[in-house]
Amino acid sequence: MKMQTLIAVRDVAASSAWYRTLLDCRSGHGGDHYEQLLAHGEDEFFMQLHAWGEHGHANLGDPDAAAHGYGTLLWFRVDDFDAAVARARQLRAEIIEPPQVNPRANHRECWLRDPDGYVVVLASRYGELGDSA
Repeated sequence: MKMQTLIAVRDVAASSAWYRTLLDCRSGHGGDHYEQLLAHGEDEFFMQLHAWGEHGHANLGDPDAAAHGYGTLLWFRVDDFDAAVARARQLRAEIIEPPQVNPRANHRECWLRDPDGYVVVLASRYGELGDSA
């Protein structure tokens, strides 16, 4: 099983550019209404971006009907945590929680918001810090 998250966004092209920069990934579809994001060297997408109100999908019709992603975190384990945090700062992302150690997971995390207000977590590999954290 592989999760393929879909979020609704106001500007698919802008969100695609933002996530491609943040996660150092690539476009697998492109377009103004729908996008698929793929890791470099992979053929299967891991994330989908869908324009609000397009194609008549339930729950994707009104961007103002509810808080975006309330109770949901878009959690990404990244191979180069420091580079990902640097890219987040380059994007001027709103940092909710700056880089810190999560002692339970023995890894580092940085919590931020994407352009649509979704909470995004960048995390290094679980156990990266070993028993010294």
